[in-house]
Parts: sequence; structure tokens; C-alpha cells
Amino acid sequence: MRRLIAIVGPTAVGKSALALDLAQACGGEIVGADSRQVYRYMDIGTAKPTTEQRSLVRHHLIDVVDPDEDFTLATYQEMTFSTIGDIQRRGKTPLLVGGSGLYVRSVVSGLIIPQVAPDAVLRRRLEKKVEQQGKGTLYSELLQVDPGAAASIDPRNVRRVIRALEVYYTTGRPISELRRGRRRFQTLTIGLTTSREDLYRRIDMRVERMTQQGLISEVEGLLQRGYSPELPSMSGVGYRQVIQHLQGEISLDEAVQRIKYDTHRYARHQYAWFRLSDTSIRWFDMNKCVKDDINRIVERFARGQEPEPTGRLVKI
Repeated sequence: MRRLIAIVGPTAVGKSALALDLAQACGGEIVGADSRQVYRYMDIGTAKPTTEQRSLVRHHLIDVVDPDEDFTLATYQEMTFSTIGDIQRRGKTPLLVGGSGLYVRSVVSGLIIPQVAPDAVLRRRLEKKVEQQGKGTLYSELLQVDPGAAASIDPRNVRRVIRALEVYYTTGRPISELRRGRRRFQTLTIGLTTSREDLYRRIDMRVERMTQQGLISEVEGLLQRGYSPELPSMSGVGYRQVIQHLQGEISLDEAVQRIKYDTHRYARHQYAWFRLSDTSIRWFDMNKCVKDDINRIVERFARGQEPEPTGRLVKI
């Protein structure tokens, strides 16, 4: 079976830097597993790899659709399988890197994804229910029909809640019943973690850096291009808060603080997802000198040897 290295963990923990080092050392190429980096023109707020980083190592599944185009999990899976196959045929090592847990799982586990086309009428009905009764009502509905999906979705992520309900009402089956298909790869999954204090510090520094690099101007440019604030692509952390600022609802300082706070919460959600969805992840604490340990298990994996076990996941 072909080999795949996956690097997962919460946002800002250091996945991209590690992946870049490993890819350069083993002649690899990086395949993104980020549900936001697939959109063009959304660079700063999604923390895409820089031009310099892309010149050092080839990156894939970045900038593949416009912000107003639909991009489903099934589309991502299909494109990623094709990309990884191409990388392996050229004798390179694919590294699947990102914090979007379902994207990673769809590739590593070979999920059989329900082919359910968007239902505009149903979606509008559910959106009206949100407008009239609030976000909580749809989440309560999802808890009743698909508690498994509800456990992995942030109640405030209306788009994902609606999608889960859409699959259920269209097929009569919960989306959480996504079945494992045939695994296409023998995968080594490396998880990066750190203390809560250190992770929050990393997140806050990243948010400050994004602001200095021009996040506000980036969002202004998207709006000037005609992309609606209501698009799913514009609902992500960072973009949503900046739009609120540009519309005069909150100050810039408050927008920045909300981005930090919401990113902290998103990171906790990522931890919960990876901890529950994959017990085979080998976790490494970024507060310690782990680079040699990671290099060693990658080398063992490349030789066909079973990687050594590592410590437990640090709770956050």
C-alpha cells in the first residue's frame, strides 16, 4: 500500500513549518487539508503559505475555487486522491497538512461520502427558521436526528448544521454514518500540540500579524469584487469579524479581540475532533524538542518499520 504522511493539530501550532522541513528533507510535496485555503483571494485570513514557502516546496489544494463557488467534501476528496496519486507516481512523498478534521479523515479513512446535491428550497426554509428562531433551534433539531454529527459541529456554524440536516432530510440517514471505505494509503499521522497558554499566545500573535499584513484591506477587496458577506467562504473566523467592523457594527479593536477569542474556541474544537476521530495519531508537544523524534519516526515509516509510540495528547 502506498504511504502517506499526515500532519494535524490546532491552528497556529506549527504544522506548516514542520511540513516544510519534512518535505524538504524527504523530497515531498504538501497537500492542503484546509477548508478555507481552497479559496482564491483569501490569503492573509487563511494563513496560506507564503510565496517563498511555495517556491521551496510544491503545495497543492490551495487557490482552487473562487469565493462564490461551491466546494464540497466530496470534491475535496476526489481532488486530493488524484493529487496524491500524481505525487506518488512521480516518486515524491505526499504530506497531507491541515487542521480541517473532516477533510483529513475523508482522505485517510477513505470515507464514502453521500452524494447529496444542494437543495436550495430546503436550505432557504432552514435559513428562515434561523432568522425567526435563532441559531440554536437548528442545532437542537440536529441533536434529535443526528447526535453524532452535532457532537462534531460548532452550534454557531450554521452552514455546517444546515448541510448535516440537508443530508438527513434528503437521504433519511445521518451524515455521521459516513462509512469508512477502502483505505488507499498506509498513513503515519503526526499530531502537534502544546500547552493552552502557549497555543493562545501563538494564535494571538498570528492575529496581530494578520492585521499588520493587511487583513482589513483583503476583506475590503473581496467586498469590492462583489463577493457577498453571506457567502459560506466569508463566514470564517477573521473575515466575519472584519466584515462586522467594516459595516460599522464593531470597532477594529473589538474585531481583533473577537478574532482571537473565536480562534481560541476553534482550536479547542479541533482538539476534540482529532482526539475523538483518530486514536492512531502520534502526538508531539511543541514545547519540547521534538524535531529529532519526529524525524526518527518518519524515517522508520519510510523504511516500512512501525513508528515508536509517543506520549498522550495534552488536554486543552
